[in-house]
Amino acid sequence: MTDDVQLRFARFAEHEAPGRSDLYVEWASGVAADHDVQRILARIPENRRQPPLVFAVTRMLGAGLVGFAGWRDFVLAHADEIVDECSGRRLQTNEPLRLAPLLPVLSEIEGPIALLEVGASAGLCLYPDRYSYRFVDAHGAIRRELDPVGGRSSVVLESRVDGEMPAVRMPEVVWRAGIDLAPVDAADERDRRWLQGLVWPGEEGREQRVTAALDIAAADPPHLVAGDALAHIDALAAEAPSDATLVVTTPGVLVHIPREARNALVERIRRLDARWVTIDPPALLDVWASQLDADSWPGFAVALDGRVRAAADPLGRWWEWRAGASASAT
Repeated sequence: MTDDVQLRFARFAEHEAPGRSDLYVEWASGVAADHDVQRILARIPENRRQPPLVFAVTRMLGAGLVGFAGWRDFVLAHADEIVDECSGRRLQTNEPLRLAPLLPVLSEIEGPIALLEVGASAGLCLYPDRYSYRFVDAHGAIRRELDPVGGRSSVVLESRVDGEMPAVRMPEVVWRAGIDLAPVDAADERDRRWLQGLVWPGEEGREQRVTAALDIAAADPPHLVAGDALAHIDALAAEAPSDATLVVTTPGVLVHIPREARNALVERIRRLDARWVTIDPPALLDVWASQLDADSWPGFAVALDGRVRAAADPLGRWWEWRAGASASAT
């Protein structure tokens, strides 16, 4: 079993972390060469020992952003706690920047909006109306700026737009709720450290963005339900105000659900009196087969009610509108 750990962390150090986090390259390379650490990590269930999850747990528990020798000492001293925490957690990429490519899709929907997110984590993607947006071109020049009614937000989402710039407007969100297998409380210090620890060292600006978004969510908490989406979505959708348009979002979560359960959830969502907004890998859903070439499609696909509207970076750093004539420059 330690061989599996060694291979997994060596692969992460060689293929996944370079160019994104030098410190994680060092930590993962160290694990791949250290039998004592491998034996500890081998006690974690196989589906809970992803390097980013292990590293985030150690940071949540107090490991600093130190070199491998210091991190190794922490792991050896807190082995049981690390194994327990990793065994009960899963990766939760609660990145508010994903709202940048979703904003033009939300702009197509008549408001006011009741927003329900599947896989909400702390609900940071439930506040599209509370963040500022800066859409730039390939050279960094501003193409479009939007701020909430009250002015510039502490969270500024900057995203590159390739090609035409569609019409965008700030949505009016009157209700926000989410479902997650393990919801995160934005006001809880341990939960905050967990989400902050999921930001890789070296990802400039991202930790500050997540921290500021956590402050917004903590000040006005969304309604979060713990459990399986298929079991809870009908009841939660029924709580939405009847005078608002219900919008169900599944940003980046469907890929983590097994195929049979994923198809059942999509069918359940499409039977609701609701609009459905998602961002997912282009080959994930059968409904997209006739709309795009998954082999040549750049990034993820952004869709409204199963209709592809844009290509986008999985975390929202760039996007390209592909809805054709329905887009209008602004």
